[in-house]
Amino acid sequence: MIKHLQKNKLLSYCLAIIFVSSIIASFIQTSFNKVEIELRELKTDDGQTLIYDLYKPQLATSENKVPFVIVVPGFQRSKEALSNIAIELSRRGLAVALIDPYAQGMSSSSTSRIAATTQGYGMFALVDYAYDGNFPFVDTKKIGSTGHSMGGNAAIRGADYFGKQAIKENKESKLHSVYISGYVLTLRNEVLKDSRSNMGVSYAYYDEGAFRNELKGWDAGNMEIAPESLRVINNVLPSTDQISKVELGNYYGNKNNNTLRVIFNERLLHPFQPYNKEATANQIDYFETVFGFPNRIDSSNQIWQYKELLTLINMILSLIMIVPLTRTFLRLKIFSALIKPVPEPLPAQTKDGKIVFWSIFFVSATIACVTFIPMVGLSKIFFVEAANRELTWFFPQRMNNSVMLWAALNGTIGLIIFFLSYYFFGRHHGTSQDSWGLKISLNELSKTILLGLIVFASYYLILFVVYFFFHIDYRFWFMGVRVFQPEMILVLLMYFPLFFIFFFSNSLRVNGSMRFKNQAEWKSRLIAGFANSLGLIFIIIIQYSVFAATGAVYWSSNSTDWLSVNLLFGIVPMMFILPYFNRIFFQMTGRVYLGPIITCLIFIMILSTNTVIYLPI
Repeated sequence: MIKHLQKNKLLSYCLAIIFVSSIIASFIQTSFNKVEIELRELKTDDGQTLIYDLYKPQLATSENKVPFVIVVPGFQRSKEALSNIAIELSRRGLAVALIDPYAQGMSSSSTSRIAATTQGYGMFALVDYAYDGNFPFVDTKKIGSTGHSMGGNAAIRGADYFGKQAIKENKESKLHSVYISGYVLTLRNEVLKDSRSNMGVSYAYYDEGAFRNELKGWDAGNMEIAPESLRVINNVLPSTDQISKVELGNYYGNKNNNTLRVIFNERLLHPFQPYNKEATANQIDYFETVFGFPNRIDSSNQIWQYKELLTLINMILSLIMIVPLTRTFLRLKIFSALIKPVPEPLPAQTKDGKIVFWSIFFVSATIACVTFIPMVGLSKIFFVEAANRELTWFFPQRMNNSVMLWAALNGTIGLIIFFLSYYFFGRHHGTSQDSWGLKISLNELSKTILLGLIVFASYYLILFVVYFFFHIDYRFWFMGVRVFQPEMILVLLMYFPLFFIFFFSNSLRVNGSMRFKNQAEWKSRLIAGFANSLGLIFIIIIQYSVFAATGAVYWSSNSTDWLSVNLLFGIVPMMFILPYFNRIFFQMTGRVYLGPIITCLIFIMILSTNTVIYLPI
């Protein structure tokens, strides 16, 4: 094995660069070793478990206590997705807890169906834990929280929850200050009136979810006149000083009695708001205003982007690495028999053949487009518990369920179209079934499955090693390849069969109907990439074309539809590169099976570890 590894220079280069970029990313994440990062676990009420990264600046001691901020990611996001704000606050001297929300990442599921509202996704328990002095380096009078999207809702609810507690006990609120990014739905009088926390609000002017706000069209995202932002300010102003238009970036109220208020309105889309320099600077300025920073660093001086660039390199190289990793294992005696001659391609396309090919291309893309949202609705019928955010062992991933149904349906339709096109056209125009690469013995199929499992295990073993030593995974913004807990193997086994229909269908179609004699390989792969992703791209185009024209997204009948379309930003890249892998593995083995086995295992684990999961553990 070692001998084969030494011969595989591409694999060696990928591993070397991943480890070097992880080391540099770790230096950036720890502010060049000035901040200690520790993965921690907190046992909370009703047997729940909260997992979080604790960022502790070296200057923070029991003699030199510092403010403490809890960062809460939004729906479908794990703690790593908001590491940027943790990096920037901790390098300025604040202690930071970056949490995995309940039912997301490594934290347990919640006993509440509305965990963000009733438990702050676990933030409430961590505020109590910090306030009780369990972090000797934390100034318990300066505890804050920030979050994006549903994490922002958690921050709002925290201000209300601890405000009510403070009123009841006639004390100051345990939650000194909150910052709400990307969420205004609960900025209502009954929620705001009891708040005893300083409050900053940041909302994207072009937020796709603004159709749910009180105003409509483009005015819904305009925080100068939005009723939600006006209430935030007027709630702390005397009746004689009430305003009818917010001055963005202007601080109202008084931080000394926790009535400080400020509104920001960056011109961004909702999912990209946390990853913007201006939005990050506004949040930094807010926490400097309410807490003060032990390390005075200008808000425009930000280093988190370099960590994102390095982990993007990790993600790209980790995917490229799958190819030489597989090739290394194929050189072993046990798997060498899987290497077969690549079948002859299809005859060069005739004029009639091109008409049939491109007709199928666009019909398939249209079907993929029009079936996605109906599958979102159907998943609520088939998987009631997950749709209602109830704990269940039966397909517990609410958002993943609709993608799985869509994949199974379109994979099946793809197989039907493939065989029908052969029966009615291909067999009459020189297409041979031998070109499909379907023939395989039971022994070879068993070895192919074993090889796929070994590649999958090796891929994630490398990630676990990287994470163990450097606390770094592979990601860019909200797209990430992250480590997982053992129970996720059970989830993978649950989702694999239906997803595999799509992955196998893609492999068969990419290699059995998109390989033509005299066609450049790069062109063939590019066409296959668009064939596999165009339907979903159409959805994004429709959604944002209507949004640009009207100020409201096309799919807005309920929050699930909007969120499902939002989810496609992370899925489309995977769909585009999938045919590339299926073609490469076909060229390695001459068969269509290894590609979908490896890609389905890895891609579905990536998808599963980046989505909410309602397992009863």
